[in-house]
Amino acid sequence: MKRRLMSAILAVSMTASLAACASSGTPEGTTAGESQKSAGEAATTAAGDSSDAVEIKIWSPTDEVGIENWWTEKIAQWNSDHPEIQVTREAIDRADSYAYENKITTATTSNDLPDILFVDGPTVSYYAANQTIIPIDEVWSDEDKKDFMPSSVQQNTYDNHMYAIGPTESSVALYYNKDYLDAAGIPYPSDSNIEDAWTWTEFYENAKKLTTADYVGTNIIMDKGEGLIYALEPFFLENGASFVSEDGSKAEGYVNSDAMVETMNYLNKFIQEGIANIDPVKDEFLNGKAATMLGGSWNIADLEKSDLNWGVSYYPVSDDHKAVSPTGDWTAAVTKDCKNPEAAMEVLKWLFNTDNVAAYASAIAKPASRTSAYEKMEGWDNGVRALFLWQLQNTGVARPSTPSYSVLSQGFATAILNVFSGTEAKSELDTVAADFEEDYETYYGN
Repeated sequence: MKRRLMSAILAVSMTASLAACASSGTPEGTTAGESQKSAGEAATTAAGDSSDAVEIKIWSPTDEVGIENWWTEKIAQWNSDHPEIQVTREAIDRADSYAYENKITTATTSNDLPDILFVDGPTVSYYAANQTIIPIDEVWSDEDKKDFMPSSVQQNTYDNHMYAIGPTESSVALYYNKDYLDAAGIPYPSDSNIEDAWTWTEFYENAKKLTTADYVGTNIIMDKGEGLIYALEPFFLENGASFVSEDGSKAEGYVNSDAMVETMNYLNKFIQEGIANIDPVKDEFLNGKAATMLGGSWNIADLEKSDLNWGVSYYPVSDDHKAVSPTGDWTAAVTKDCKNPEAAMEVLKWLFNTDNVAAYASAIAKPASRTSAYEKMEGWDNGVRALFLWQLQNTGVARPSTPSYSVLSQGFATAILNVFSGTEAKSELDTVAADFEEDYETYYGN
């Protein structure tokens, strides 16, 4: 397999990290771009390493206090129960642009990667194709794999092998301002029956009707990078389009197909007609400046704290009622430099068992990746969270699996923003296809 450095290309696919995607803030007292020891690493020392113990090191980005506490507790628990395998974690600040990705790049070239590495879900295929991470098929039984969300298994599988798994997922749905819909005489879209979700036509017509001098009808731009392909991909899939071939090797005839062009032009109507902003104000929906929003599962917490009179419905479906919704989140893999992969896999298996996944997902307020975890989590059996869970289990689809994903993602973001600014969809998508083909053939072609 041909190999290449990761810095420039990986940076694009990590731009939003969304959390997807939306990893929360950096703990107070950290400095931008600085790599740090977590409390979990201190807990390892306290557990008392022996010279004969296998040492397993984990890298993951810093996150909010709740997750940092989860890491401290779980690493201490593991180390106490398993003196023969001692775990440390290095929490790396992502506040300074691509500090985390740059650290991975440096470690890859110097063969100094940690044993377990967290990566953003869409990049799993890149790392797998470049043999930066190794298959972990044997970690979970077929029954365990059925317990993980189908989209999680899809995201973390490349060339028929599972390379990673993570504790959480994400989704996007249609949020709406009830007061604005009431004023416009528009009935609320369903939050319990996908058959009554807004179709493309209804979404467009209602958003147009909802647009006033004070607020736009909808917010469809999550960000101007990875958020575009993450949040808008379902429209293209619902229209029968595919970004790349099934094996991830071709974009020509896929990303620039008639169905892709048609979908791009549909979305462009929202921008050109002033129904949505290409440059939304910060927290546009939360601040009452948009009547509806394609928003993530991570938006729930802020909305629940607000005074906004809001509701949620399914991601809009095609006019023939084909339903797709976004998925994806950070995920953990075993690296090529791991000297004891069996021990690392044992750690992964324990870290992401049902109880630990439930605790992790609750601490970070995201959907869990394991169905069984919801039996141990509160609030997911009704309301907005139940809708997101239903989507993950029934309509969720991961982003395209291809080692040239970052080129695809960057190209698509550039193309759709250019179209929103007035250029022609077909020519923009032809450029995306050509750039993808060049990258894939250069680095992964026979």
